[in-house]
Amino acid sequence: MSDQIKHECGIALIRLLKPLSYYQEKYGTWKYGLNKLYLLMEKQHNRGQDGAGAVCVKTDLHPGTKYINRFRSVQQNPILDVFNQINAPLVKAQDDHIDINQSEWAYENFPFAGELYLGHLRYGTFGKNSIDLVHPVMRQNNWKSRNLVLAGNFNLTNTKELFYVLVELGQHPKAYTDTVTALEKVGHFLDEENQLLFRRYKNEGLMNKEISSQIEKNLDIRNILERSTKDFDGGYAIAGLVGHGDAFVVRDPWGIRPAHYYYDDEIVVVASERAVIQTVMDVHAEQVNEIVPGEALIVKKDGRISNEMIRVPHTRKSCSFERIYFSRGSDKDIYNERKELGRLICPTILKTIDYDFDNTVFSFIPNTSETAFYGMIEGVRNYLVDWKIDEIKKKNGSLSDDDIKRIISFEPRVEKIAIKDVKLRTFIADDASRDDLVAHVYDVTYGIIRDHKDTLVIIDDSIVRGTTLKKSIIKILDRLKPKKIIVVSSAPQIRYPDCYGIDMARLDKLVAFNAAIELLKDEGKEKLIDDVYKKCKEQENLPKEEMVNYVREIYKSFSAEQISAKISEMLTPNDCNAEVEIVYQSIENLHKACPNDLGDWYFTGNYPTPGGNRVVNGSFINFVEGSDKRAY
Repeated sequence: MSDQIKHECGIALIRLLKPLSYYQEKYGTWKYGLNKLYLLMEKQHNRGQDGAGAVCVKTDLHPGTKYINRFRSVQQNPILDVFNQINAPLVKAQDDHIDINQSEWAYENFPFAGELYLGHLRYGTFGKNSIDLVHPVMRQNNWKSRNLVLAGNFNLTNTKELFYVLVELGQHPKAYTDTVTALEKVGHFLDEENQLLFRRYKNEGLMNKEISSQIEKNLDIRNILERSTKDFDGGYAIAGLVGHGDAFVVRDPWGIRPAHYYYDDEIVVVASERAVIQTVMDVHAEQVNEIVPGEALIVKKDGRISNEMIRVPHTRKSCSFERIYFSRGSDKDIYNERKELGRLICPTILKTIDYDFDNTVFSFIPNTSETAFYGMIEGVRNYLVDWKIDEIKKKNGSLSDDDIKRIISFEPRVEKIAIKDVKLRTFIADDASRDDLVAHVYDVTYGIIRDHKDTLVIIDDSIVRGTTLKKSIIKILDRLKPKKIIVVSSAPQIRYPDCYGIDMARLDKLVAFNAAIELLKDEGKEKLIDDVYKKCKEQENLPKEEMVNYVREIYKSFSAEQISAKISEMLTPNDCNAEVEIVYQSIENLHKACPNDLGDWYFTGNYPTPGGNRVVNGSFINFVEGSDKRAY
């Protein structure tokens, strides 16, 4: 994606099912689980670079000893910083000539030698990059079974309602965020479950110390999650640890946010992405399972593992952006889907270049679109195979050897045109200087494009704002003096805000929306903008379940081709010499390429939850009123 879009988050959970001495004997280190946590987090660094955090829970320490330890960071390399903090006591112990390889010593003395680990990588969709906003977050108590640690990849659209539910319960939440709300909501029902069991065992005549042990053994995690997530509206994969040793990961009933797991007799592993678990655990794809939408993976302190239905599953609407861009392309299905996206858009590209292969160069930008590029070139070559057959048949045996060689060897012109040189930081305040810096984010390969003769086709994963295209990419490509620049998006036009984890909350930041608004103005239809605004305002105070996405009316007057043409006009720099055309993927092809992940609300406005319609209408109201606040 040429635009920098903050998105998603990554979770990593480890539950060791054997004593640390087992891993010391078998693998040569008691740090087996901690090492796996580091790898899971590092392999998911694409999911969050604003912050990182990790928690370790020990299940068998004596009272008076700290059994939950946490480190978090918002430094430039937060994962490295977190693990430097984690390992600092070991470095000191070595300096003191202590044998740190003894698992018994480590369990008693090293904060991160335990049975349970939970790691998190943060991309902040809003709010300052404060350490307080970094997961895992904690709710502490003197009773082990009332301690709660949460980390998640989620955005809730109804934080306001959930917040006031907590207030009505008598709570005083310390912040107005979905993170705090989720923590307190789960924590409230964890407290209730504890209290219920306490009364039951008290009535049975058990002593308090015995009761604590029984509560830890029989705590009903499924019931806690079922009650606490009842009113959640949004996409979520939330991982949690309870102080005595239970663990869980719960996924939203639409499957919007991803979560996968693997376990054997030694370890339970959960991560946001399947390929990450494959790599870290060296297992086949078939051995890694998906947490089913609406279900929770629950691991009890005694090692019992179960999959429990928490919410009734809805129609699966897994985020298609995971497939297009966010997830690592090393997953076999994601890799093939990205290739297919490139292949499916190929016929549109060939029409756009009028099948002129002699004067067309194919390339890609940025590096994340390389897989779609392979699919695009595969589609071009498939077309050329048919062309070669027709050419040979037309001559009916009259071709010379040189003619045959020319036809058979004909290939599309494929080149590496643009290279992302450095990550330039916009430390200069004035806009002109900042724009000049942005224009140098990429470097280009000179001498490949023939001046004012060649068409340059560049494929991108998706085009969100178009800012980087206009201020940087198209400008630097124009230096090569092509006749025409065709920018191909392997994703459809992004028309609507996201509210489930991606930082696309404002309509006026979406180039497709701005293009539609400009088209309405060009045709003298500004009244439609006012009409949609009034409809959105009229339902502003309705329950979210009764709201309708009226913003879709903004696009009804225009075809996708008209909007693409307007986008091409808007993204062409004033001083650009080449003709510029933007080509987008179709919704139909998106679903063909990604048949199991049909979440397409940012393209179609079909939000899977009622809160989505409220967000899109609120975002439109903010646009008309000139407000830059978020709609959720």
